[in-house]
Amino acid sequence: MPSKELKQKRIEQLLSIVKLACLLLPTVITFQNLTSVNYSQNYLLPFAILIPVVLGLMYYIWSFSTKRIINEAHSNSIAFIEHFALGIFIFLIILLSGGVSSPNKFMFIFIIITATIQLGLKGGLYVAGISSFATLCMDLYMAKNLTINPYFENDLTLAGVFLLTAWTLGTYVEGEREHIEMLENMVNYDGLTKVYNHRFFFEQLQKDFDHAKLTDTPLTLLFLDIDYFKCYNDLNGHLEGDQVLTQMGNLLSTTVASRGTVARYGGEEFAVLLPNYDHKKGSKIAELLRQTVELTPFKGEENLPNNVLTVSVGIATYPNQAKDSIELIKCADDALYRAKFFDKNRVETYSSILDELEKNIAKEDLDILNSIKTLVNMINIKDRYTYGHVERVVMYSRRLGNALKLSKDDLRTLVCGAYMHDVGKIDIDESILIKKMPLTNDEWLQLKQHPVKGEETIQYVHCLQSARPLVRHHHERYDGCGYPDGLKGEEIPYLARILTVVDSFDAMTSNRVYNTKKSYDEAIIELERCKGAQFDPDITDCFISLIRNTPNF
Repeated sequence: MPSKELKQKRIEQLLSIVKLACLLLPTVITFQNLTSVNYSQNYLLPFAILIPVVLGLMYYIWSFSTKRIINEAHSNSIAFIEHFALGIFIFLIILLSGGVSSPNKFMFIFIIITATIQLGLKGGLYVAGISSFATLCMDLYMAKNLTINPYFENDLTLAGVFLLTAWTLGTYVEGEREHIEMLENMVNYDGLTKVYNHRFFFEQLQKDFDHAKLTDTPLTLLFLDIDYFKCYNDLNGHLEGDQVLTQMGNLLSTTVASRGTVARYGGEEFAVLLPNYDHKKGSKIAELLRQTVELTPFKGEENLPNNVLTVSVGIATYPNQAKDSIELIKCADDALYRAKFFDKNRVETYSSILDELEKNIAKEDLDILNSIKTLVNMINIKDRYTYGHVERVVMYSRRLGNALKLSKDDLRTLVCGAYMHDVGKIDIDESILIKKMPLTNDEWLQLKQHPVKGEETIQYVHCLQSARPLVRHHHERYDGCGYPDGLKGEEIPYLARILTVVDSFDAMTSNRVYNTKKSYDEAIIELERCKGAQFDPDITDCFISLIRNTPNF
């Protein structure tokens, strides 16, 4: 089956041919009649010269409407005006070529055909009706002195042909349009949820992004993921899970309504595009969606954690947080991942310490920093654990840095170091990062190189120079048995000692492919046991106190 674009191109070619014939035929007839007139009648000469100019201008404008260069919001009105103007021109040609006795009245059929193809059944009948009315009125007026008007009788048949042509062709065109619309719905809509599908989402994203870029307006993207959906399917069965997805699609579509586009991105994940919505407005819609889902009853939700079915939402906005459509997706996906990791049933906005750095960075460092952002994104793709781990370590580092009363500059350096501390893993083979079995000696030696490789990665970025010691030394031990340099005690930079504590704590309290996570109480016992050997005792005590004294840490 030919593509929609190919079919549209063929229709445009057909219309162009008919329109060209529609313009050329009256021109030939006009000149035929002019040649039979005495040219001493000088008033006809300007008319003869003007005809090609008018026809050329009309065809140029008509080509615009055929190729949809004119704004589609006004295309029907413009097309009707064009056909009306050409109808007047043809009417003048008929008058010139004999009026009621002219053999050229059939030429109205051309504009009826093109009008029906462009405007549909209603537009075609409208143009056919006007053409018939004009022809019959001319017959009545110009042959009013005749007792029996044969012109009117003959043209009644012609009017019937006009209307029948418009009706027949219009019915076919309408049927074709309905068929195309049905096929587009089958291609563009998700069969289960009745919202747009993954393929259409990407097409619409690019359209909305191009429009936002052209008009300098914002574009907000929301990613929504149903919390504990696998658990729901395990408890209630996949058929009930499908019912939840259907209900969710209807709920999101109803809530978003005309504000934007709702699509099923995949599995239990949905996407919402909000053109002309900045971050503030987009966040309000995201929170509205989250609350609406939380308050809507779903069958079997009482068996889920918290006894209610909820969604997590990630937000990203162009141009503040992304420069292109692919980056917008990555940012919204990162924000969603953060929302899923931090308790679920929440709205999270994309943020990155590197984006904060861009505000106060030398121009020569900007390209390098963007390259590092790309590397971090690549690590996230290779190993989602590393991404979640980095996000939590950044959060813990901020809290511990404030508890230790670090200066503003030191806290910034600590956060930068926390964000960048695993960037060296980009050079580690993915099979090692996600290996479920214990590492071999060679694999372990390769993994231990990531602090050195990480420092090498950022060594030429001026704004990250202060973070280099943290990236290199976050695996040193207080007793000197760490790596890569075997530093001991206070030889290890103070901020690196802080990072070591929070890095190890998160590693202990997170699920990893080769290790089951510990509870916070178990992790605290481990911190107590290892302080003075692996960890700085004072920093460790401060962190343990922070955990114990912070509700919902």
